[in-house]
Amino acid sequence: MSSRPLVSTENLSVRFARQGASDLVASRNVNLHIDAKETLGLVGESGSGKTTIGRALVRLIVPSGGTVRFDGQDVSHIRGGALTRYHRHAQMIFQDPFASLNPFHSVGHHLRRPLTRLRHLQGRKRQEALDELLTLVGLTPSSVFQEKYPHELSGGQRQRVSIARALAGGPSFIVADEPVSMLDVSLRAEILTLLESLQESRDLSYLYITHDLASARYLSHRIAVMYGGSLVEIATADELVQNPAHPYTKLLLSATPGSTHTGSLPEKMQGAPDLSADRIGCPFAPRCPSSMSKCTQMMPELLDVTTNHQSACFLNE
Repeated sequence: MSSRPLVSTENLSVRFARQGASDLVASRNVNLHIDAKETLGLVGESGSGKTTIGRALVRLIVPSGGTVRFDGQDVSHIRGGALTRYHRHAQMIFQDPFASLNPFHSVGHHLRRPLTRLRHLQGRKRQEALDELLTLVGLTPSSVFQEKYPHELSGGQRQRVSIARALAGGPSFIVADEPVSMLDVSLRAEILTLLESLQESRDLSYLYITHDLASARYLSHRIAVMYGGSLVEIATADELVQNPAHPYTKLLLSATPGSTHTGSLPEKMQGAPDLSADRIGCPFAPRCPSSMSKCTQMMPELLDVTTNHQSACFLNE
C-alpha cells in the first residue's frame, strides 16, 4: 500500500443547527484514514454518526470543521467543477436501493447519467460502458435489465444497480452505507462477495458502514467503532473482535451472534447519546458500567492499546 493514505480526515466535525437549542454535533473531531485497496469498517448503533462521516467523505455534505483529504489534496470545501471531478474518484452506495433510485427512470437512465456527466461518454461508447457495468454486477442480459424500472427488480437486483451506478465514474474510493441491511439474509453474502471481488478487480478502497460486526470482520481490514459522533476504538478486524478494549465495543460484541463475547453486559442506563454541542466528557459515560468521575468531565484520547490498536477509554491508560 502507498505510504500516503488515499482518504484521510483530521478533526472532522459535522454539526446541524437546531432552532431553540444548541447545535447537534453528528461527528466530533474524527481522525481516520483509508489506504489504497483497503476496507475500513465503520460500526456503531443507529445515530452514532456513521452515515454522516460517509457523506462528508464523498462531499455530499460540507464539513463544519476539520479536513477531508483525498490522495493528499484537501477536498473539504471544493465546489463546482472541482467537486464534479472529485466524484469521479469518490462515490457512495446507499442503504436503501429503492429510495435511492428514481422510480420514474429506467435502469439504463440511472447509469447513462453518470457515464455522461462524469466520464463524458456518448453514443456507442456509452452503451458499451453501460453493458459492461451491468455485466460486472451480474445483471445479464444487459439489454433486458437496462429497460427495467426499479419496481420491476428484486431488492438484490436494485442494490446491484446501485453498485453499478457507483462504479460508473471509475472511482477508486466507495462509501458503502449498510449495503446489505435492507436485503434478505440469503442475498447478503452475494452482495458482500460481489463487493470483495470488485475491490480485487478494480483496486477499490471502501468505507464499509454497518452495525453488524460479523460482516465488518468479513469484509474489512480494519474496523473503527463510533458512538455519539466520536471515534472510540480502531484496530485490525481480527484484533478488535478478539480483544475489544472499549466498553462500548464489548457491548456491541455481546449482541453479535457467534462472538466469544456474547452474554449480558451491565449498563447503567439505556438511551440515545447526547449529541449537543455543549456536551463534555465521553459520550458513553452515562451507559458505561465502569465510568469514573473524570469520564463525565473530559473526552479520553485515542491511545495505543497494542500495535495497530487504539482505544479512547481511561481504563486503558
